[in-house]
Amino acid sequence: MAYKLFLDDIRDVKMVYKNLTDDDFVIVRNFNDFKKVILENGIPELISFDNDLGLDENGIIAEDGYAAAKWLVYESGLDLENLKFNVHSANPVASVQIQSLLDNYIKYLKNESNNK
Repeated sequence: MAYKLFLDDIRDVKMVYKNLTDDDFVIVRNFNDFKKVILENGIPELISFDNDLGLDENGIIAEDGYAAAKWLVYESGLDLENLKFNVHSANPVASVQIQSLLDNYIKYLKNESNNK
């Protein structure tokens, strides 16, 4: 299934992408739904990351977009070599963390592929 994934607790797609709508993405509002959708459907053609995902059902700060990126890299076991992603978070520090983690991991995977 080809799909785009939008991780954000508040925003709708039009608030981030002028030429796209909610119909262009599978929208998930939290870390657990992010994992569930990817495990059920595979890696999306594009992931758009927010970082700060509000509070969980217990009123505790929820796992964030950086946790989602770390899950992809360290736990998912999925091939991320051709992952396309965008970070749309308003949190500048977290944006750099997500971008750097995924860029560096993808660069590592491509380097490993070229050395085989």
